[in-house]
Amino acid sequence: MEDSSKAVDELEDRVTRYPKSRYPVLHARAQFHFGVALADAGRLDDAERALTRAALLFHSHDHEVDHGKANNALGAVLRLTGRLQEAEEAFTTAAEALERSALRLEHGASRFNLGLVQRDLGDYEGAIGSFERARDLLQRKVAPAQAAAVQRELGATLLLLGRLDEATAVLRQAVDIADETNDFIGLGAAWNTLGLTHLAAARLELAIEAFTAAAGASPMSVRPEAFAMAKSNLALAHERAGELAPARSAARQALAIRAAADPVVEQAAGVLERLGDEPGDLHYVLDQQQPAQWPAIVREEVVRWVDAGSDEQRAEAKAWIEGALERFDQGEDRAEAWVGALLELPPEGADSLIRSTIEALMTMEPSDQDRFRSDVSSAMARFHLPQWMRLRDAFNRIAGDLGEGSAWM
Repeated sequence: MEDSSKAVDELEDRVTRYPKSRYPVLHARAQFHFGVALADAGRLDDAERALTRAALLFHSHDHEVDHGKANNALGAVLRLTGRLQEAEEAFTTAAEALERSALRLEHGASRFNLGLVQRDLGDYEGAIGSFERARDLLQRKVAPAQAAAVQRELGATLLLLGRLDEATAVLRQAVDIADETNDFIGLGAAWNTLGLTHLAAARLELAIEAFTAAAGASPMSVRPEAFAMAKSNLALAHERAGELAPARSAARQALAIRAAADPVVEQAAGVLERLGDEPGDLHYVLDQQQPAQWPAIVREEVVRWVDAGSDEQRAEAKAWIEGALERFDQGEDRAEAWVGALLELPPEGADSLIRSTIEALMTMEPSDQDRFRSDVSSAMARFHLPQWMRLRDAFNRIAGDLGEGSAWM
């Protein structure tokens, strides 16, 4: 924030240093950079004024390329303020000015921005034309991130028009480009939009795969809003496929994200209203997956438990214990996935879940307690010695605090 403020102050000084009456073009360039900095700082009204001045001066002095760049930046500000018709005019002016230049990237950006605002205005056919023109200009080899964004937004627009096969082909390309360039933000968005396309076409298995990949590209600790959106959509896809436990689990994980957008929350809550919200779905989710997938699945659910209230923690812990005991032939393997998830938590989070687990375990039959304790102790021994010792000590310490005298080895 300090760097942004410093940049604004320096550029404002530059505007003053080159008065319009004496250095009109230099003044216009200073206003342009000043306006971009103001926009980056969130001062949109001031940015609009600076960029408008720059655009007018460039136009009056026949600096067509600079005029196009200024209008492109101005259009972005106007779109952010919700003035879509004015934004469309600015982007159109920018595209026309830049079309006569050799600046393919800048021209492509203006066409892309024009497509976005046309779609905002409901002109889907116009948006498709703009995105297709932008795709021609923003080549995959030269500007892969921009090319992926164009493919993604073109696919999303085709989806809105119900042109599902075309949307699918375009969005697969968006996924490929984003994946090749390690653009994880774009990758998550592309997978999510592809998932929506599959969902609209009732290709439920493919939709589930796409939404799962979208969540994987947007970890909850890094991009929580995108993670929540992917999980909410995943819940809906599982519900439509009749897979109730995975649907409820995904919906709960979406709802656990405080930053989730209102439509995401409403959709996830609707799934739970229709399917119920009893604890204990995690084992049923694992039943449908290969053991290699268990650690990631358990990790996401355990993180949700940490943020839940103590009553919900104990309920989930009891359901986890009961489910593990019912699957006695897989007890140690499932305990290993659970222990691995505990090891990745902050110490206070791990302690909270260990406490809830021991509290739930103390309500069960002694033979069940012994078997679960044996499975967990064996699973802990599969980890490196420092990790094993840390968990063993935590279990024994908390068990002692609760008056549960049995040892965790």
